[in-house]
Amino acid sequence: MRVFITGATGFVGGHVARQYAAGGASLRLLTRQTSRLDSLKGIDAEMVTGDLREPEKLRSALAGCDALVHVAADYRLWVRDPKQMYSANVDGTRELLRLAREVGVQRVVYTSSVATMGFKTDGTIVNEETPVALTDMIGHYKRSKFLGELEAIQAAKAGQHVMILNPTTPIGPGDAKPTPTGRIIVDFLNKKFPAYVDTGLNLVDVNEVARMHVVALERGTPGERYILGGENLTLKQILDRMSAITGLPSPTMKVPHAVAMGFAFLDETFTGKIRGKEPRATVEAVRMGKKMMFASSAKAERDLGFHILPVYPPLRAAIDWFIAHGYAPAFDRASA
Repeated sequence: MRVFITGATGFVGGHVARQYAAGGASLRLLTRQTSRLDSLKGIDAEMVTGDLREPEKLRSALAGCDALVHVAADYRLWVRDPKQMYSANVDGTRELLRLAREVGVQRVVYTSSVATMGFKTDGTIVNEETPVALTDMIGHYKRSKFLGELEAIQAAKAGQHVMILNPTTPIGPGDAKPTPTGRIIVDFLNKKFPAYVDTGLNLVDVNEVARMHVVALERGTPGERYILGGENLTLKQILDRMSAITGLPSPTMKVPHAVAMGFAFLDETFTGKIRGKEPRATVEAVRMGKKMMFASSAKAERDLGFHILPVYPPLRAAIDWFIAHGYAPAFDRASA
């Protein structure tokens, strides 16, 4: 089986590529001219240079493939030009699906996000059937992924064999960028996490997410969404678990959302708008933090054989990887 994978140079995509390679698939991987290829070391694959914002140039790369696994996305919580994000996450998805149809790719797995779900502020555990609308999406990333997911759903309704996966917050080794969640871990390790806000996330082992990208080709139902999650935890619980692993102190001061919003506004104004650099805190991130992103993966368990795994092993693996690769200093319990 020949598989075309987008986003393989990213955190989740790199693990997906390794899962397919381990299963003996013939791989064609999309990379950009600026992509780091560290995550692909040791993978036997044909590299194709291109960009989701220029999808027509990918026609020849898709030709002859049995499956498309579309993992790539512009995943940032702050962006100077939102049009670029919509161009990649919405237009790029729509056009890539069109090209797959036109060249005869038989099956597609589209990696969406749990961000498209209808989360609440009271900690309600949501699933794929929880009502949600575009107006519920906070920020350009969530809106663009919501709209991109609609493109995949519409393609499936029109007869294209498209399965949709909605990972929650993947953690594990190899988060080189790092992702916004990875930055939480890095900041904690560097003792730059003096306080926390009252919010919640669902953490999932990135390796199990990657395994589902292989399984979904055979067992997924076209047009269906599948949440891939693990443990529902408050931010404080996540910090406490990292403290238990490392011996570093967990912050004890809880900051009200209003205070966090004020800091984010100042940081976004001076760091983002004036200095042109990515701020550490954004208004959209604080707004999103008011909702508890707690989710159920019962459907994926039932239909795909998904496994909800304990968060401790992938969290420890992520910590070890960040330290080994110089994102944070090494430590021991005696000196922490």
